[in-house]
Amino acid sequence: MEKGPHQLIAFKDPQAMSLLIRATAFVFSDPESQRLLQLIERVAPSDATALIIGETGTGKELVARHLHALSERSQGPFIAVNCGAFSETLVESELFGFERGAFTGAQTARAGWFEAADGGTLFLDEIGDLPLAMQVKLLRVLQEREVVRIGSRKPTPVDFRLIAATNVNLEEAVRVGRFRQDLLYRLQVVNLPVKPLRQRKGDILPLAQHFVKQYAGRIHIDGATLGPLAEKALLNYPWPGNIRELENVIHRALLVSHNGWINAVDLQLPDWRASDNPTTTSYEPLPPVASQPQPSHKPQSDHYAGYRFEIQQLLQAHHELDFEHMVEILVTEAYQHCDENQVHTARILGITRNVLRTHLKRSGLLGERQDECSDTEDLSLC
Repeated sequence: MEKGPHQLIAFKDPQAMSLLIRATAFVFSDPESQRLLQLIERVAPSDATALIIGETGTGKELVARHLHALSERSQGPFIAVNCGAFSETLVESELFGFERGAFTGAQTARAGWFEAADGGTLFLDEIGDLPLAMQVKLLRVLQEREVVRIGSRKPTPVDFRLIAATNVNLEEAVRVGRFRQDLLYRLQVVNLPVKPLRQRKGDILPLAQHFVKQYAGRIHIDGATLGPLAEKALLNYPWPGNIRELENVIHRALLVSHNGWINAVDLQLPDWRASDNPTTTSYEPLPPVASQPQPSHKPQSDHYAGYRFEIQQLLQAHHELDFEHMVEILVTEAYQHCDENQVHTARILGITRNVLRTHLKRSGLLGERQDECSDTEDLSLC
């Protein structure tokens, strides 16, 4: 747990970090995340079973680890098991363990995850993938607090706290017969909903800055930073893959950036506005373009002055590039900064709109709009 302006939890184990199979950091900066943190702190001291609900990549395991760290079991083991990682034939031996000779290949006895978590916390990720037959046995373990290994008749007492997580609607799974209602009752003693990243925008930049620092250290880049337009792009993107996607985007952007200065082009974010399925996300739209143009001889000085300073930063960061590449970066950044408004972009860059359109066509930024706005000054169209 890192202290500072943002409370952040992250995997410290390099091996766990390199797997990239889950979110590796979680920050409690957004009001939604702060409410979740308050709930975690209230329920952590108890032994109550907890169910963490959230989309894939939102950091459910990190929430579980933080819950364990704040509990009275913090000195005991934290065992994380992905229920979807094992076939139906293997999951029982993994959870319950087995005795020597219990089946072909069982040359030595082995304790299962229930026993391994004794005195600590057992985290069952993707609990909705657990086969129905195993759901019955899990329910019995929770009731009796004992397990029987495969090939044995002797019950072994176990003492662990169960935390489960799911990215599916378990109530719907109950309705269609894929999940047991009685087990759901057992799991829902404490519900911990983890909002998707698009609904906690206050966490985006602190997380991004954490990943910039983390990966810059790995690839030995000093002074890596996010440019203002890159930050704006991060905030406007809906993040369907949540924290996991953000981490990968930052890692890639650092690899293609010049001297660690990450601009919006380096992020290579997909055009989510062209998605065929916009109902899958609930995000804030980009700010609308102003309906009235400003006089061409009198630009908005404060707004443009800030961006001209950013252009100076870009020039300093990319001084080693050839002229054509530099022009491409500047035009792209300015065009995105102006929400793809050609009149404002041309004004910022100090060029005519026809010259700007030539650069936009060359960079492939006009797309289907190549025949639009050739002469009009209507900002609602351009």
